[in-house]
Amino acid sequence: MATIVQKFGGTSVGDAQRIMRCAKRIAETRAAGNDVVAVCSAMGDTTDDLISLAEAINSEPDRREMDSLMSTGEQVSCALMAMALHKLGVPAVSLTGGQVGVRTNDSHRRARIEAIDPSRMRAELARGRVPVVCGFQGTTPSGEITTLGRGGSDTTAVALAAALNVAADGGYCDIFTDVDGVYTADPRIVKNAAKLSKISYEEMLELAALGAGVMHARAVMFGEKYNVPIHVRHSQKPDTGTMIVREYQGMEDIVVVGAALKPDLGRVSLRRIPNNLGVQGVIFEKIASAGIMVDDIVQTEFGDMASISFTVDHADLADVKIAASHVLDQLGTGELAIEIGLAKVSAVGTGMKSHSGVASRMFRALGDAKVPIHNITTSEIKISCIVPKEHGQKALQTVHDAFNLELGDSVTKVAQRDVAKA
Repeated sequence: MATIVQKFGGTSVGDAQRIMRCAKRIAETRAAGNDVVAVCSAMGDTTDDLISLAEAINSEPDRREMDSLMSTGEQVSCALMAMALHKLGVPAVSLTGGQVGVRTNDSHRRARIEAIDPSRMRAELARGRVPVVCGFQGTTPSGEITTLGRGGSDTTAVALAAALNVAADGGYCDIFTDVDGVYTADPRIVKNAAKLSKISYEEMLELAALGAGVMHARAVMFGEKYNVPIHVRHSQKPDTGTMIVREYQGMEDIVVVGAALKPDLGRVSLRRIPNNLGVQGVIFEKIASAGIMVDDIVQTEFGDMASISFTVDHADLADVKIAASHVLDQLGTGELAIEIGLAKVSAVGTGMKSHSGVASRMFRALGDAKVPIHNITTSEIKISCIVPKEHGQKALQTVHDAFNLELGDSVTKVAQRDVAKA
């Protein structure tokens, strides 16, 4: 008997009919002889609606109260899911993050999971019941409700699978969503994108961090750390999806496995700051303490003065502006500038470690398509370019076509031999 954690996203539980379909999936998996733990997101746009309601009352709502409010969305969908399972004759119990033992730090709206006590889940499974767990939330050691931020339900599901050590008995974590797997690019933008049968944690982590919305980076990190196989699949279709695993045969033969687009970025610049030792630590310690993720950091020096720029998601600009202003107050000098209307297009593939010519091929393709490149960053398995937002979708299609990604899993070293000649 395997233990399988099944997570259902907001669109998957968007109405009563969809909830019943998801409940039938749980019942079928359980009838096949498996233990099942279900994790639910809030229904449809519930979380966004709750945020809008709060901001209509107070434009700067208290973060603790926001967590108390936003956590209610998952409670609704989990209770309804448990009711649907009861109707199908499946014993089930809905549980909040706190009830199921998810313990977090006290960073409201961006909490991090610090520990999970699986005893309640194991007890419910031993009683023959399906625990239906609220994703996206937990509690602090003192009992305060917290939410995990973007991608929180994915993170909850994979973390629960890790706590239960599902891989030990052949289990895994199903991530049911409104797409039927991981594609070589967002199929809503790139019409010839191909579904992948498998992808490595390392590649999926890069794609998730770079804008591939099908999985959140934090969830993939949990999967990699605790070796939890993750199956991304469509909630309303029976087809198999994409398995995210540690490694697979021929992984390095595929030079580029996918392309991603982050369509809404802002660039924050701290100008005319002292070019002193340790100034970078002062800046990014303050940014990190606000729970803000940054990338694409560039520093320029002008004698005893310097300028440091970095990109963040548009959604974080308000918070980063406050944190950056505090940094300038601490330094006693400097100017803050914020630029919006940027996007980042990236190519990702483990095969980059052992194949050359990827960067030149990507840059030439973007140049031929007349897409301006503002900034370039690289790692062992990815190349990213900052481009104007209005060129973002065109840039994604260009990169996808440049590496023949429409061939999907069949894009091998043989098919891409000309990359090395670029």
